[in-house]
Amino acid sequence: MSENTAPHHDDEAHSAALLSGRQPALTGCPWHDVNEMLQSAGLRPTRQRMALGWLLFGKGARHLTAEMLYEEATLAKVPVSLATVYNTLNQLTDAGLLRQVSVDGTKTYFDTNVTTHHHYYLENSHELVDIEDPHLALSKMPEVPEGYEISRIDMVVRLRKKR
Repeated sequence: MSENTAPHHDDEAHSAALLSGRQPALTGCPWHDVNEMLQSAGLRPTRQRMALGWLLFGKGARHLTAEMLYEEATLAKVPVSLATVYNTLNQLTDAGLLRQVSVDGTKTYFDTNVTTHHHYYLENSHELVDIEDPHLALSKMPEVPEGYEISRIDMVVRLRKKR
C-alpha cells in the first residue's frame, strides 16, 4: 500500500473514537499507524507529517520539546525546519493527538499520551515523567469566573535531587 492510499474504515467509528479521546487502534506498523492517526484526526498525511509522526509515535509514550524532535529529525535525515516542527506539533495538538504540557514560561513539552494524567518535572535533567497514580486529586477546586468552565487540569510536580 502506498503512503497516499487510505485504508477503508468506518468513518463514524473513528469520529466516535476521537470524540471519546481514544486514538485509533494501532497495528504495530508505525508508518501505517501514523497514516491512520493523521487521517482519523482530519489531517492530510504529508511526507513531513508522516516522518515527524513516525519519530513521535513510533517509540511509545514520550515527552518531547520541539527542539528535541527537530534534533531527532535531523539525525534521521528528515529534511524539516524548526518552524515546520513547531507547526506540526501544534497541528497534532489541536487535532487531539498530542497534549501540550508547559513546565515554565520557556519550556513546553508535547506528550504522546493524551489520557488524563499528571507529571513530575525533574529539574536536574529537564525531564518530564508521568505520575502513575490514577487516584491523584486536588482536594479543593478554585471558583471559576462567570462564563468559564475548566477544560483540563495539568499538575506538574517539580522535583530536584536532595543536596
